[in-house]
Amino acid sequence: MVKRFIAGAVCPRCGEMDKIVSYADEEQRQVRECVACGFFERLREADGPAELQTRVTRPKQAEAQVQTIKFYPRPKKEQ
Repeated sequence: MVKRFIAGAVCPRCGEMDKIVSYADEEQRQVRECVACGFFERLREADGPAELQTRVTRPKQAEAQVQTIKFYPRPKKEQ
């Protein structure tokens, strides 16, 4: 079992930074644990995480129809 520290992670219980390790347990569930206070949390089930919808992962929308617009120069006013 390989445990890896998560850079910049803050423990939700004790507030210490860079004390959280992440690893997969015997049942292949992702776990995070604080080495300072012993905080322990399973992050996902064996079937995988439910991915949050973000700007990058949301389904593509139908593209809008493109219309060209022509600009004509204003006629010069004669004085």
